[in-house]
Amino acid sequence: MSAVAAEAVPAGRSLWADARRRLARNRAAIASLWVLGALAVLALVGPSLSPWSYDALDWDHVGVGPTFANSHWLGTDPLGRDLYVRALHGVRVSLAIGLLATLVSLAIGVTWGAAAGYAGGRVDAVMMRTVDVLYSLPYIFFVILLTVVFDRHPATVFVAIGAVGWLTMARVVRGQAQSLRHREFVEAAVAAGVPPARIVWRHVVPNLAGPVIVYATLMVPQMILVESFLSFLGLGIQEPLASLGNLMAEGAAEMENAPWLLLVPGTCLVAIVLALNFLGDGLRDALDPREG
Repeated sequence: MSAVAAEAVPAGRSLWADARRRLARNRAAIASLWVLGALAVLALVGPSLSPWSYDALDWDHVGVGPTFANSHWLGTDPLGRDLYVRALHGVRVSLAIGLLATLVSLAIGVTWGAAAGYAGGRVDAVMMRTVDVLYSLPYIFFVILLTVVFDRHPATVFVAIGAVGWLTMARVVRGQAQSLRHREFVEAAVAAGVPPARIVWRHVVPNLAGPVIVYATLMVPQMILVESFLSFLGLGIQEPLASLGNLMAEGAAEMENAPWLLLVPGTCLVAIVLALNFLGDGLRDALDPREG
């Protein structure tokens, strides 16, 4: 077992080094990283550059457009709230919910899929039939039901989204785990008497890192879009908190008179989703051993 492990470590390091080199050559993925980093930094420190908070009302400048003549650089909404601060606050909330919901999905999906794929037989059949039953439930209806029953706090929103977003991840991980259960290092661990749970977490799950990372980067924009959709319907983040979804809902209602209210959060949402998708494509190509 030790000989197999000793041979596997350098190979694994070589694969990750090759993946980093391939990713560095992908201009779209690197540009996406810069865009996401810039948005994240701006969302964290940008509001402190303005004298306004996300819920402060300025009755002297109600519904004004973008201008540098006053402190409302991107204009204000019909209640006089600063759109620059609210948009950055919305980016912060949407990114946080997308990332946290993805982590919830990863924790459940990887655990469930790895256990089912490694166990096989009846255990695998029962676990995956459970996934099939949950798949038959309307996804959005289930999320809406959870947010209505358990309040609409941001923590409830990301738990509700993540708790039903793990099904595809479980299927992906289960298929990969099935292909790993007969590999030499797993059979060596079984022969050495290592408990099944430890085999799954020490040998199976680490070898799933590539597909899991790629799918996670593609899952984050899905989670952000679901949160934006729920907030657009009024079932997600509630006033006075701001997310990109409820900002776009406000902007859609004032689109004819104040198009900037829709354009600003819409541009932020498009930039985040496109950057995450390009990054996911870049990671998929970088972690594919068939790529040169």
